[in-house]
Amino acid sequence: MKLLTLEVSEIEKLVDSYEQEVKSLKENILKMCWFMRGGLNYNQAMQLDKNERDTINKIIDENLETTKKTHLPFF
Repeated sequence: MKLLTLEVSEIEKLVDSYEQEVKSLKENILKMCWFMRGGLNYNQAMQLDKNERDTINKIIDENLETTKKTHLPFF
């Protein structure tokens, strides 16, 4: 059995990168919930897989672009 070992500084960097990834994911999910205007709540969004989140974000981006092009109101 091979043990994986890391220096303390490497562990700290790894933990920091995980914390940043979690922060980014939560921020993305909260923005998604805001754009969905209640159509998707935080708990539901947290259960989505990456492909589902990416698809929803793509739809949001497309709708924002359409709104800009057509000068429709956006709140």
